[in-house]
Amino acid sequence: MADPRWKASCKRPSDLVVPVRVDPGGKSGPTKRQASGSRFRQTSPGLYVPASVNSGRVEQRILEQGSRIRSYGAVTGWAALRWRGAAYFDGTADGGRVTLPVPLVVGRNRLASDPRVVLSEAHIAPSERTQTGGIWCATVQRALFDEMRHAVDVRAAVVAMDMAAAGCLISVRLMTKYVELRPAWTGVPLVRQALALASNDSCSPRETRLRLIWVLDAGLDPPLCNRPVFDLAGNLLGYPDMFDPEAGMIGEYDGADHKDGERHQADVEREARYRDHGLEYFAVVGGDMRRRQLVVDRIQSTRRRALFLPPDRRKWTLEIPAWWDVGDDLDRHLIRTQEAAYLIRD
Repeated sequence: MADPRWKASCKRPSDLVVPVRVDPGGKSGPTKRQASGSRFRQTSPGLYVPASVNSGRVEQRILEQGSRIRSYGAVTGWAALRWRGAAYFDGTADGGRVTLPVPLVVGRNRLASDPRVVLSEAHIAPSERTQTGGIWCATVQRALFDEMRHAVDVRAAVVAMDMAAAGCLISVRLMTKYVELRPAWTGVPLVRQALALASNDSCSPRETRLRLIWVLDAGLDPPLCNRPVFDLAGNLLGYPDMFDPEAGMIGEYDGADHKDGERHQADVEREARYRDHGLEYFAVVGGDMRRRQLVVDRIQSTRRRALFLPPDRRKWTLEIPAWWDVGDDLDRHLIRTQEAAYLIRD
């Protein structure tokens, strides 16, 4: 069974279309007449792409709006994180029913207001933006900072941190070090609260939201997330989404992909393995998450059934067998790949 971590990243498509300006000669861009016709689409004042270009593709939207930025400013927030490869920042809200505008930080520079973008007049230092994939893009830490401090609530801010970590862009520890340097910025108390609840090991937004119900609503200690659990012979039992080792309790979020026949069969077999080894188990699905008290009741009733066995009576272990390839945790991964160099202050 593969490690479920490090699956929340994506590659930027290679076939995106860069917006261009009107060219009287029609070579580097459309003529004025062509731009006003049906064959071209205006992406922002003065910039155009062929009308056939899919404006609903999230990276294309980011490129189109990021092309507004010239001498100062950057794409930030969710859009910069997606542009840098964090898959769960898909530019939508409310289960995909709402398309989010692309956030741009522009300082005092004036850009025309447009429903396709949301403009911030906050300062951005030269060290906090880079040319990335042809557009000016906020650094990972600045983009995540903006996303978290403007989140609708602390749970949304935790999801942002968790999914940036899941995409291998930054760790909770490194983000905390960054925020320590910005004590007076708007939204910092919310960011600090979220960082105290965040994890490097969540694999999806729904997992994170289930963990927050576990902690904030059910009042339990933070669970281990996606940690491999073995039998006493060193065989892998699974990677529980959430695991309380004291109680011997497992919680799983089953998304829509779990309804597939083979996936569902694997889930049933894994649950049987857990129960055969004295582990109590509960699962929630998407519809359950809208009924928070239902989830709390399920967590608490499962914990009441749990065995709370002492270590010497358990049929399972978190001890890693000698043959197991432990690999890097996120902090070590970022240091080894030199992605963390900009934040290391130790």
